[in-house]
Amino acid sequence: MKEAYSTFMRALSGGKFVFTSEIEPKKTTKFDEIVRAANILKNHVVACNVTDNPRAKAHLSSLVASYVIQRETGLETICQINVRDRNRLALISDLLGASALGIRNVLVISGDHIAGGDNPGAMPVYDLDSTQFVQMVRGMVDNGTDLNGNPIDGDVRLHVGVVGNPNADPLEVEVCKVERKIRAGAEFIQTQVVFDVEKAKRFLKDLNLSVPVLIGIFPCKSHRIAEFIVSKIPCISVPKEYIDRLRSAECQGNATESRKRIDEVNVDYFSNLIKELRETTRTSGIHIMTIGYESIVGKIADVVLG
Repeated sequence: MKEAYSTFMRALSGGKFVFTSEIEPKKTTKFDEIVRAANILKNHVVACNVTDNPRAKAHLSSLVASYVIQRETGLETICQINVRDRNRLALISDLLGASALGIRNVLVISGDHIAGGDNPGAMPVYDLDSTQFVQMVRGMVDNGTDLNGNPIDGDVRLHVGVVGNPNADPLEVEVCKVERKIRAGAEFIQTQVVFDVEKAKRFLKDLNLSVPVLIGIFPCKSHRIAEFIVSKIPCISVPKEYIDRLRSAECQGNATESRKRIDEVNVDYFSNLIKELRETTRTSGIHIMTIGYESIVGKIADVVLG
C-alpha cells in the first residue's frame, strides 16, 4: 500500500465513509469569503475541493486559495488543476508549488470550454490530456522526475484524483475513460452531480472499483437553481418531484420559514439517496457541491452518520 500523505487519503484507506465539499474562489484579491466558507465546512468534511476557474471564468488561483484555506482554518484541501489553461511547464510548476506549500491532494480536470467563459478570446492549451496529467503526477511522486525524466530536488508528496460522470450517455465510454485514468495512477474518483440514485448505482456497478469513489450531489437553494441545471447542464436530469418540493417549500411563510423548509427538503432527499448508496453499493463517500449553501452540508452529514 502506498504511503498516505493526507488525512483525506488516510480516511479512505481506512475504510471510513467520508464527506468532501467544495469552495469556489471568485474574481477577487480577498480571502474573507473562502475562509468563511471553510470555517463552516471544516467540522463536517474531511477535505474540501477548491475549484480552478470553473465555467471558464478567471478566478482567484486555486493553488493560492487552497494554501490560504489550510493555513487559516486547518481544513484540508483538494486543489483542482485543469489542463485547459496550462502547458506541461505550468502544470509541473503548480504541482511543485502545491507540494512545497503542504497541499497533499490534487484533482485533475479537463476544464469547461472557453467559449462559455468570461474571456472567450482566450486560447485553450490542452498540452496534456487529463490521463497524461495523471501519469505526470505519478512520475513526480513515485520516481522524482518530471514528464521528460528531469530529476526533482526534494520529495513530491501528492495524491491525485480524477472526475467521473455517471450521467454520461453512453456510460460505457465514460467508464472506459475513467478506468484508463485509474490505470495511469489515479488514486480516487469524485463524480459529477447525481440526482438519480439509479444512475449512481449503475456507474458504481460498471466501474472496476479498484480505487475509492465519492458520488457527487448538489443540494439546491431554490427550484430555480434546479431548473437552471436541467436547462443548461447537458445530461444531468433533476427529478420533477424534487423541483416541485423545493417550489412548494419556497411558498411557505416568511423568508426564514421558507429557508427552513428548503433545508428540510434537501436533507430528506439527499440523506435518503446517500443511505441507499451506502447500504447497497461500495461507494466510499459523498462529495457535496454547495456553492453559497455551505450550511446544508453538516445537516445532511449528521443525518447520514447518525
